[in-house]
Amino acid sequence: MKLTGAAATAYFRKPDPDAIGLLIYGPDPMRVALKRQDVIKALVGPKGDEEMRLTRMAAADLRKDPAQLIDALKAQGFFPGPRVAFVEDANDQIAPAILAALEDWQAGDAQIIVTAGNLKPTSKIRKAFEMHQKAQSAAVYDNPPTRDEISNALKDSGLNTVPSDALETLTGLAMDLEPGDFRQTLEKLVLYKLNDPVPLSAHDIDACAPATSDADLDDVLNAVSEAQSAKIGPLIQRLSAQGVQPVGLCIGATRHFRTLHTTALTGSTYLKGPRGDRIRRQAQAWGARRIEQALTLLLDTDMQLRSSSNAPQMALVERALIRLAMLGRN
Repeated sequence: MKLTGAAATAYFRKPDPDAIGLLIYGPDPMRVALKRQDVIKALVGPKGDEEMRLTRMAAADLRKDPAQLIDALKAQGFFPGPRVAFVEDANDQIAPAILAALEDWQAGDAQIIVTAGNLKPTSKIRKAFEMHQKAQSAAVYDNPPTRDEISNALKDSGLNTVPSDALETLTGLAMDLEPGDFRQTLEKLVLYKLNDPVPLSAHDIDACAPATSDADLDDVLNAVSEAQSAKIGPLIQRLSAQGVQPVGLCIGATRHFRTLHTTALTGSTYLKGPRGDRIRRQAQAWGARRIEQALTLLLDTDMQLRSSSNAPQMALVERALIRLAMLGRN
């Protein structure tokens, strides 16, 4: 059975304890891993691992010994409670083992949780989970958590008093951070507000949010956003000398322009003080339409960097950023 949208989000929080299994797949391993952690914790509880009710196996190990998955389904541990057999980084090379486990599953067996990369619609594993009446399949795409997902995550952690303006700030922050960094920020917030009856505020979020990017990276992104093309080359040379990789620079630029896009559409940003004021000025100068053009250019550049092109990668990024700065002048 295929889960999408709100149905997938709800299932990650509260999976069916009587289901045969769940496939979680997508292009971002961190996002997939975070959803998998939520599901397994909901199924076996926080002590499931130490009580040996969770069996982990890598795809490479399962390829060498296909029978170990069925063995994990049937094994009865010393501690009572639901059990999970977790297969990580699955691909169609181990499809026969997973399909056999789905076929052999009986009531009382461990639930099968499988994670994978960006599976094609023709994938045998994906088709098996999508077509099964007692198994689920859910794709996790490269999207930041929604306002409702953030609110639910905080409530699940015991932080119930979250005003709407604080949620708006966190929603903006989620667009600017990697998923793992954002999850850590939420965990810090819960600890920071422990036994504090005062509602969550922007000041609390600022105190727990990770430090801003390296100053040189901020400098080059501001130079691009403010149409200062002459500054870009020397700043990129400094970043390159610091060990910054072309893909990382492209990702940073994409994240910056996503923040500008949100600010242009909503008129607000989670960033406070002088940096927030600067972001608002940049967003106003660019406008949503040109920011969308910039994001398209950055996406194309990212695809070039990840292709087999022999072109110098840092030169590709520098050219793209200069083009963006020129676009900002129009």
